[in-house]
Amino acid sequence: MAISFGPGGNSLSWGKRRFPQDLPEYLASMGLNGYEIECGRGVRISAATTELLPALAKEHGINVTLHAPYFISLSSVVEETRLKSVDYILQSAQAAKSVGARKIVVHSGSCSKITREDATALAADTLRRSQAALDEAGLSDIIICPETMGKINQLGTLEEVLELCGVDERFLPTVDFGHLNARTLGGIKSREDYAAMLDLIENKLGFERLSNMHIHFSKIEYTTGGEKRHLTFDDFVYGPEFEPLMEEIHRRGLQPSIICESDGTQAEDAAAMKRFFEQL
Repeated sequence: MAISFGPGGNSLSWGKRRFPQDLPEYLASMGLNGYEIECGRGVRISAATTELLPALAKEHGINVTLHAPYFISLSSVVEETRLKSVDYILQSAQAAKSVGARKIVVHSGSCSKITREDATALAADTLRRSQAALDEAGLSDIIICPETMGKINQLGTLEEVLELCGVDERFLPTVDFGHLNARTLGGIKSREDYAAMLDLIENKLGFERLSNMHIHFSKIEYTTGGEKRHLTFDDFVYGPEFEPLMEEIHRRGLQPSIICESDGTQAEDAAAMKRFFEQL
């Protein structure tokens, strides 16, 4: 799959358009070729979406991805919660299959009551069970993509996500650079910072998985605890800046799927990234 750029959910400019009928024209008007379906509050996909989106996406070259529910907790100390998380991941994979998506984004979990090492071990076990459930259900082609998280007390540093991706060679990381910047209190300042992270991914997972990874990008306001709220590209107080990342992706010849999660301008900001990338 070639590199793709698109919004996570609908920008304010989507207005009263019909979904998914008007999606190809809307994305094309901004030169975009990606779209992430947000199932953060639960897996609920309309009949019209499952009926129409796969063919529309195929015809217009739209790379569809899906965000699994936010309430998934891979690292809960309560086993019942982890088993429910396996079920939510399975539901997300079934939904992804029904709309022609391959990648599902999964939050890594929390580590507020236990050590980070114990949380990572529990999360790895939950992911192992989740992949087994997908395989059993005939959904082996759906790719689980654990996500880096924005709050410091959450599981989901880049290193932790790469460790989780080590559970199964089919997993790909969802690297949310806004989250990583927030949890390091503004640690992403230069092209060298991005290069170091991309090097780490390649060293741990190899070039192919680096190239095909999933990326979330937005500017995010943070406090001492990390992520506070998503902003738009018009904000110049909080980072990170997307240009040096695009330069590194271009230099290395990577082909990730890139989803913008700006607050209300996600399609417009995704288009800004794509325009910059294409000028390189």
